[in-house]
Amino acid sequence: MPQNDISYPPSTLENQASSSLHSPPLRNKITPGDVGILKSTLLPSFGLYSSLSLATYIVAERTNRVELKDWLWPSAQVLNVWWTAIGQPMCKHDISFETACQALPWTERVLLSCVTIWGARLFARIACRSLSRGTDDARYEEVKKEPGFWRRAFVKMFLPEAAVLSVISLPFTVPFTMGDAMPRIGDDAVNVVRALGVGLFGVGFAMEVMADTQLALHRQERTDLCRHGVWSLVRHPNYLGDTLVHCSFALLNMAGPFNPVVILGPLTNYLFLRFVGGDKQTEASQEERYESQDPHKHEQLRQWQREKNSFWPGLRDLVNPWALAVAGCGFIGVVIEEGFRGAYLKHT
Repeated sequence: MPQNDISYPPSTLENQASSSLHSPPLRNKITPGDVGILKSTLLPSFGLYSSLSLATYIVAERTNRVELKDWLWPSAQVLNVWWTAIGQPMCKHDISFETACQALPWTERVLLSCVTIWGARLFARIACRSLSRGTDDARYEEVKKEPGFWRRAFVKMFLPEAAVLSVISLPFTVPFTMGDAMPRIGDDAVNVVRALGVGLFGVGFAMEVMADTQLALHRQERTDLCRHGVWSLVRHPNYLGDTLVHCSFALLNMAGPFNPVVILGPLTNYLFLRFVGGDKQTEASQEERYESQDPHKHEQLRQWQREKNSFWPGLRDLVNPWALAVAGCGFIGVVIEEGFRGAYLKHT
């Protein structure tokens, strides 16, 4: 079924910009079985990501830095959500940036903000770490030794990640492109679901920030493994935090017109982090390097593997003070969001 194009006269656009929190924004009508889900979300996302991946690959080959694709991971997602939520309505309906922003219901403003905060922070972290190191990531130094690596790198590494990103992005491309025809929960439950989504985002984001900060401080003082702070919960708290963040994006969808297809986003992100480019790849690289270069650190890693789970905390770790600390951050996030929403309601 093709997308239904909707034209909006100027007066209608202005009315939408000042409508209530549940007014439908500027978008197309899509039903649960509509192939428009593919046409309006996956294909545009893949087109964007593959183009950016090609440009990144060209620069990466000339600089011999595979890790540039890691720079693209968060920045491309932020670019995609802003283009889908704001850029497309501006071009399609010939409206201003302000009008496009005002047309977004509150929950979708929260979703747009969460994706932006998460992506901007992660991009800054990856870029700063890369620039300060001055060399390629250790995980990629080994794969570059393969004969003809760069001739196959785009098809083998860069393009597949563009496809994965297209699916991961569903929780923040689908809600900005579909209409109000999808099932919606009762209005009384909207605030509760949104609060749960914001709280989960706060927990995941706090865990990512704490993990990166604690690891950086640890490396400034010591050379052994960092096993304190949130690193005392699981061996990869940064990946766990990222998973919770992407789950929060899907959960926030439930506070508005909800399409079950968005669940594929956090599921794909989780599978990627667990079995492709996350903890599995990281620990395989660590074991190989530590065994040959630092036997003491290798023994620490083996002991840590016996004591702590890789990804999900054990039951005893749920009472760890650091688990309570990240849970508290989630509560603070809910309070902050409610404060902004109260201020917003006063001005509408």
